[in-house]
Amino acid sequence: MEEDEKFLSEVFAQLTDEATDDDKRRELVNFFKEFCAFSQTLQPQNRDAFFKTLAKLGILPALEIVMGMDDLQVRSAATDIFSYLVEFSPSMVREFVMQEAQQSDDDILLINVVIEQMICDTDPELGGAVQLMGLLRTLIDPENMLATTNKTEKSEFLNFFYNHCMHVLTAPLLTNTSEDKCEKDNIVGSNKNNTICPDNYQTAQLLALILELLTFCVEHHTYHIKNYIMNKDLLRRVLVLMNSKHTFLALCALRFMRRIIGLKDEFYNRYITKGNLFEPVINALLDNGTRYNLLNSAVIELFEFIRVEDIKSLTAHIVENFYKALESIEYVQTFKGLKTKYEQEKDRQNQKLNSNRFRRDAKALEEDEEMWFNEDEEEEGKAVVAPVEKPKPEDDFPDNYEKFMETKKAKESEDKENLPKRTSPGGFKFTFSHSASAANGTNSKSVVAQIPPATSNGSSSKTTNLPTSVTATKGSLVGLVDYPDDEEEDEEEESSPRKRPRLGS
Repeated sequence: MEEDEKFLSEVFAQLTDEATDDDKRRELVNFFKEFCAFSQTLQPQNRDAFFKTLAKLGILPALEIVMGMDDLQVRSAATDIFSYLVEFSPSMVREFVMQEAQQSDDDILLINVVIEQMICDTDPELGGAVQLMGLLRTLIDPENMLATTNKTEKSEFLNFFYNHCMHVLTAPLLTNTSEDKCEKDNIVGSNKNNTICPDNYQTAQLLALILELLTFCVEHHTYHIKNYIMNKDLLRRVLVLMNSKHTFLALCALRFMRRIIGLKDEFYNRYITKGNLFEPVINALLDNGTRYNLLNSAVIELFEFIRVEDIKSLTAHIVENFYKALESIEYVQTFKGLKTKYEQEKDRQNQKLNSNRFRRDAKALEEDEEMWFNEDEEEEGKAVVAPVEKPKPEDDFPDNYEKFMETKKAKESEDKENLPKRTSPGGFKFTFSHSASAANGTNSKSVVAQIPPATSNGSSSKTTNLPTSVTATKGSLVGLVDYPDDEEEDEEEESSPRKRPRLGS
């Protein structure tokens, strides 16, 4: 039968023909259902060939028509066939849907038909809706998009889904939580029955399925669902369901928020704090009272996660805005722990500010100290280095020698007549000039020019004559002016090995 394409083509034609009798169409759909079920017993290669043949003959366009019919049995059988195809190859279904979107309106796309069938399921227990929701989750699961040869399938299909299909999926949620139907949503102590319209069991089950699918999107779709939540203010609408009389629906809404907070994304955190979106959660906790039930545990777990993970922005928001309402809850330490975390972070920030200020002051002090030491080093460097670098007696020797001989001839006659009187001024001038030059680092010319009174022979100045002249000078200097510091400098000059070559030269 698989190889008889003529037969299968005629069956597809009758299945999609509007003139076909309802009973006949029902038999054809059941036939394909059994055909697909039987294929599960085939070997993998044969099964792949079988589904490829069905896809080639147009099984997906046929399902798109059949699933929109009123006959419940036909829709149920078509759903089973669709599940076989999705299980076989989700990528094949995604490729067909994206190609179809280029030629058809959003309302008649196969995936939107599936969503509408899920929304419009008349079964009180929503058995068909649960099955379709599982198929949709398989189609939008990025995990089974990674193994395909098309590298861009994930981004392309998710862009397609959020542009063409997401509004269909969230329509019941937005409709049942709209502001015009829920005017008393923000009033504390309002009647819960007025917040969700209608708040019956079947609607609550449908919204729970939609929330489960949206929670899956939050966990796996990252920025696509983030943009959608921000643009539609979706979390605020979801948290309206915290007021539902059906606890399972309130738990689904809380689980949706818990997944968002579990990502620890600061974009989500800012969205929550700016929108004051903890208020419906805390109101639900306070309305629950002291009853120990699943809702109480789920809310406590949400705040405990924030405390353990130390999400600072949410902790600060909760403590600053809601701690007065929560401090009476003492059967758990969660809220006191949040207050402790908040105070510790506040103290840490204050200490950081103070340490930064002290660090700046200490740094300025260190800079002043460094400048002071640098200045001292420069002065010491001048005092130590100058006498070594500046004096160049070899270069100045000819001029100094002529001055030396002229001074010697002029003073010889005076030295013979009154030696002590001449020695004292000469010695005084020598000592003063020499000490001044040593302290100020002056040129050696002035020092050499004033040496002659200390020399008594006619030859050039020798190193051996220096101690005698210096001693005489010291003796004559004490009687004139009492400079203790000059005596110390003179002693240093006598013992300094660097000065004697300079004077002798």
